[in-house]
Amino acid sequence: MRSTTAPTAGILVGLVSALAFGASGPFVKTLLEAGWSPGSAVFLRTLGAAIVLLPAGLVALRGRLALVLREWRLIVGFGIIAVAGAQLCYFAAVSRMPVGISLLIEYLAPVLLVIAAWARSRRAPSRLTAIGSIVSIGGLVLVIDIAGATPDLLGVLFALGAAVCLGGYFVLSARPTELPPVALAAGGLLVASVALGAALLIGVLPVSAPLVDVRLLGAIVPWWVPMLVIVLVATAFGYVSGIVAASRMGERLASFVGLSEVLFAVLIAWLLLGEVPTLIQAIGGALIVAGVVLVRLDGSRAATAVVPEPVPLARLLD
Repeated sequence: MRSTTAPTAGILVGLVSALAFGASGPFVKTLLEAGWSPGSAVFLRTLGAAIVLLPAGLVALRGRLALVLREWRLIVGFGIIAVAGAQLCYFAAVSRMPVGISLLIEYLAPVLLVIAAWARSRRAPSRLTAIGSIVSIGGLVLVIDIAGATPDLLGVLFALGAAVCLGGYFVLSARPTELPPVALAAGGLLVASVALGAALLIGVLPVSAPLVDVRLLGAIVPWWVPMLVIVLVATAFGYVSGIVAASRMGERLASFVGLSEVLFAVLIAWLLLGEVPTLIQAIGGALIVAGVVLVRLDGSRAATAVVPEPVPLARLLD
């Protein structure tokens, strides 16, 4: 019989993992405000995380390199869409909007998948999924706060781009594979690093990474301090702890615990950057999360769920 303490321990580890992932946006914004371009920040993050996780990925493969050759399409797709695309769009959104707002819009990914499946199959979703989608879209309107301020339309588009890429991740993660999760993550990070490096080299993405001091928690620190937190804590540690959490509490519970990342990101952005959402935006954020919960609840009840449950790797994209 499985110990009843396992899910409890898993929840605690999952919350720590969500806290680690939630630090990504606030810490990277200190670099963006110092003149870093989103492409440069994402490149250094993916390269650093790839270097950290690659040894673990090779160990997990246990010499089965033929798996890599057989699943190269999945690895490349994961690296380009789920890692490079999602992170680049998210960091670009963070450079123009508050961290919490950017992350909340990105979390609309399950709702976008519902809409895409509806358009493709021309079959209406279940009542619970439809209600959850409507609630989340209503929350988006409040989060953007059109009546209270002029929204940054480009920032919103970047955040929606991150949501689309995150939806692409959900689709890729639902594909059966024998690749160990850490090997897929390491391979995807390596592919993303190569793609982003090439884009920066040929000028597709602007290069800007001034090696200057930045303000962090009221102190002036070198640029590598927040980047070290992003690579080691918000990526490598967050991913490994996410795997441990999922192994103890299961993927379904892990996907719900992962929603706490939004709360942690908002709290860290408040402490680090002084970003506080308005009351209307806070209500909208609560509606987005509530709607996503309804969609996931409906998806987990049915064998033919429209939205596949994400594994812990999903938070690696933020």
